[in-house]
Amino acid sequence: MKQPDGTLIDLYLDMLAAERGAAANTLEAYRRDLEDFSAYLGAQGATIASGESEDIRRYLGALDRRAFSAASVARRLSAIRQLYRFLYAESIRRDDPAAALEGPKRARPLPKVMSIGHVEQLLTTAREGIDDAARPLGERLRAARLNCLLEVLYATGLRVSELVSLPASAARRDERMLIVRGKGNKERLVPLNDAAKRAMREYLALREQAESARPKNETKNNAKGKAGNAALKPSKWLFPSFGASGHLTRQHFARDLKALAAGAGLKSKQVSPHVLRHAFASHLLQNGADLRSVQTLLGHADISTTQIYTHVLEERLKSLVRDLHPLGET
Repeated sequence: MKQPDGTLIDLYLDMLAAERGAAANTLEAYRRDLEDFSAYLGAQGATIASGESEDIRRYLGALDRRAFSAASVARRLSAIRQLYRFLYAESIRRDDPAAALEGPKRARPLPKVMSIGHVEQLLTTAREGIDDAARPLGERLRAARLNCLLEVLYATGLRVSELVSLPASAARRDERMLIVRGKGNKERLVPLNDAAKRAMREYLALREQAESARPKNETKNNAKGKAGNAALKPSKWLFPSFGASGHLTRQHFARDLKALAAGAGLKSKQVSPHVLRHAFASHLLQNGADLRSVQTLLGHADISTTQIYTHVLEERLKSLVRDLHPLGET
């Protein structure tokens, strides 16, 4: 008896979570892609269990007509390939209809990178008002939190999901390294600079001050509407929130960052947590770091992922030859 598409997708996602340690965001992205594929097959009178290579080709063509980018089409095809590979390995299907299909050709885009000057401009703006005792404590706490997020992100190059889910203990240890749990539940060590450690200490000091000032009988619902009160209750998270996860969301941080960018006179649409991660990597390479070291710091499993930054290395090597070679330009 053939199983319904929803069951097959669930089986595949369960395997990704259990055997590969896939994160919740990754699983949700795969689910969306595969459910869209399933809906297309259903409209054609087919299912995942009965789909053939030609059905997949027609689906990819439909994505192209829906104006999907080459990168998005390639991602959908990757999800479909992995699903059918799993179904074949589990003997749920006797063949793999996606095995012979090729994805669209696409050039890997260069990452958006902020200049060192723009990063400094952003950090300077983030620090404004934190030490102003005349400001309400909640406002100072919010400013200190955003400053801490920025300093730690630029100092470490963490993924935004890794950053917002840091435990409170990350700031309480007198250590120069952070232990980060990244993709695939893998741990890595990243160094902390003095600016990041100082921002953590300042933020935690204000948070503890706010916790002490919090009325004992204040309820969660009452606290929700007050500026900065998300951090008034003791929490295991460095950046706590009343949301389901218990910590600040990626979306919340991204919104705060764009508002800060606008306040700093930068184009907010060109500033995001991921752009700052790119800035971390690019600025390291500009100043002499090697690609393997940057790969380790970013938590990339494959060096090919880090190679999007090779354009930075190429420019630096050209400058070295031009400036230092005895027969270079004069």
